[in-house]
Amino acid sequence: MNIDWEVYGLDLDTPLRISRSVMSRRDAVRVVVTHDGLQGHGEVVTSVYYRLDVEAITSLLGRLRPVLADADSPETALDALHAGNAIPEGVRAAVDAALHDLLGLRGAVPVHALAGVPHWHDVPTAYTIGITTPDDAAARASALAGRGFSVLKVKAGADPERDVATVAAVRAAAPDARLVLDPNGGWSRDETVRLVERITAAGVVLDAVEQPIPPGDPDALAWVRERCPAPLVADEDAATVADVRKLAGAVDGVNVKLAKCGGLRPALEIVSAAREGGLDVMLGCLVASSLGIAPAVHLAGHARWVDLDGHLLLAHDPWSGIGGEDGTLRLAGAPGLGVVRR
Repeated sequence: MNIDWEVYGLDLDTPLRISRSVMSRRDAVRVVVTHDGLQGHGEVVTSVYYRLDVEAITSLLGRLRPVLADADSPETALDALHAGNAIPEGVRAAVDAALHDLLGLRGAVPVHALAGVPHWHDVPTAYTIGITTPDDAAARASALAGRGFSVLKVKAGADPERDVATVAAVRAAAPDARLVLDPNGGWSRDETVRLVERITAAGVVLDAVEQPIPPGDPDALAWVRERCPAPLVADEDAATVADVRKLAGAVDGVNVKLAKCGGLRPALEIVSAAREGGLDVMLGCLVASSLGIAPAVHLAGHARWVDLDGHLLLAHDPWSGIGGEDGTLRLAGAPGLGVVRR
């Protein structure tokens, strides 16, 4: 089994501002795993937050070459990949995706059939509106609703008063859309309760509030949940199965990102732990191409909230096959991940 890779750039259509950063471009590394005449693909993107640049990614992939060379099947390669070899989660997720792509191609089945979702159903995805002025957010929300988006994620956390005004403006511009509010850890616990109460008192129903406070304090999340009039979802605080088990009863749901947990195999373990703990699942992503988003799309049948819009934020997506341009993710039933190079 052989692994190779290719580096390319991904430009965003519009810079995306969240509480801790602004992004207009990132690099991506396409991972190709070859076995018995078949090629499986995956993608890892650079991330300041996860401390991954191109040099680090390609060096780590090089370390995996002998691991995969010793594997005689995708199954044994997956076992070796997740056997505690200190490879960061984003890189592991890309190789995990390529190996699942191989499994699907070998068995002539889509990856979702391998991941406990035997029958695919089209699913709406959220579209992210970054931190901006209320007027600009309203204009974007109106345009997105006109394109067919029924779920909008509103980023917050930079200015509490503007956050409240922005949510109100988005609600007025897209009155039928489900709204998810994501401060990216930019609020305190008291601010969270106060601001969400103000928003909901104005008649705005929030589908969820995602990681409003800085990560690292599950007790504070539980305190917020007791007082917050909207479902509370943990993101950065929910990276592993152990994290999710500790969060049972403290939040309403957890955000599962493959780049955060290490791929489809660990994601399914987290989904199982969430169900055992009575937690709902949100599927999230980083900004990436359709290749990078596709593995999570195949898990959509496990989720209450689907926020898989990373490919939709790009000026040009070099891959296709998962839809989403009209607010609905679609798979065609092709074997493997089902994406193709444009």
